[in-house]
Amino acid sequence: MKQFLVTEYSIFIILFCLLILQAIPAANTHTLYAGADLAASVQRAGRGDTVYINEGIYPVTGLRIDKEITLIGRGRAVLLADAPGDILSVQHDRVTIKNLTFRGTQTSFMKDYAAIKVELSNQVTISGCTFENNFFAIYFSNSSGSVVTNNTLTGSGKKESSSGNGIHLWNCRNITVEGNTVSNHRDGIYLEFTKETRIKRNKSFGNLRYGLHFMFSDSCRYTANTFNKNGAGVAVMYSTNIEMTKNSFSENNGTTSYGLLLKDIRQSIIADNQFLRNTIAVYIEASSRIHFTGNILQGNGTAIKIMANSESNSFLSNSFLNNSFDVASNSRQNYNEYKRNYWDTYSGYDLNKDGVGDVPHSPVRLSSVITAKYPSSIILMRSFFMGIIDMTEKIFPAFTPSDLTDTEPLMRRAL
Repeated sequence: MKQFLVTEYSIFIILFCLLILQAIPAANTHTLYAGADLAASVQRAGRGDTVYINEGIYPVTGLRIDKEITLIGRGRAVLLADAPGDILSVQHDRVTIKNLTFRGTQTSFMKDYAAIKVELSNQVTISGCTFENNFFAIYFSNSSGSVVTNNTLTGSGKKESSSGNGIHLWNCRNITVEGNTVSNHRDGIYLEFTKETRIKRNKSFGNLRYGLHFMFSDSCRYTANTFNKNGAGVAVMYSTNIEMTKNSFSENNGTTSYGLLLKDIRQSIIADNQFLRNTIAVYIEASSRIHFTGNILQGNGTAIKIMANSESNSFLSNSFLNNSFDVASNSRQNYNEYKRNYWDTYSGYDLNKDGVGDVPHSPVRLSSVITAKYPSSIILMRSFFMGIIDMTEKIFPAFTPSDLTDTEPLMRRAL
């Protein structure tokens, strides 16, 4: 009898659950074919629906999403701009866009036309899409909690003035930008007034100005990105509580090009990065309380150029290898700390064999001061004459900051 009651109760529960499930309306799936009206299909879709767009070229501009739906491309589904304006405008929360190609957003000197523009919308996902020859590719403003991942963005920029950014975030919060490849835009990735955002494992190369450019964007994290051969490198400005770790900055060359430019940065960490073959690897101006540690600076023209208005920064356990100049400064005073770095130009000794040099190392050479003041003198940089000047200054310092020294230089490169 007891077993019968248990079985009867179980059947009742199962039937009740089935009735509940039937009462919940299932999300419809709309499948579009080449030549279908995208705007009409999106309009027909209900909240939570998935709209599949089959392979083909769809001329469209001003496609607007104002409900929670998912757009997924099948094959090579191309949304081609056929007029001035944004190809796709997202104006609702929880919209997902996947596996589509966006092409040909027109240039404008008055408006920021974008392939996808997200405004006042949260929890938007853009994933696995391709962007070709657009003015701006992905543009977020006043949005939060969104994800931009595994997209390929290739611009057609010839001049900075007529080019837009690859990924543009304005006044946003808590955005994840991960695994994207961005090239040939004005700035590969651009942030302004954006907080608590994560930029991870992106490749940004061949952009006309900066591979990464951000201003007034506090508490952001930049991890394991690659910035290579961008016009002016990477610029970080007017921000606090920044973490840049395990990134690569390489081959950013030119008279105004830097691997990493830091201007008005406070309370930040620059750690475990690689700076390779840049004209100036790191340029620091009006910045303070930056912990610069565990980085490799190799094959650069100048590894670190630090201005007199930067103070209370620490340089610890970095490796300086085969740079023309390791450190350059425009001041004879030093308000920063250099400690336990490896300098391949260090010629001191270690009598007690503790791995730390017994005499301090002065990384600023007189030849760097001369070439900064008289640029044409760079043709003498590796000459016997410059060698004598550097040796004399090392023995009797008169023009270089005497207190800019590493008091505990490492005898071997930090691992």
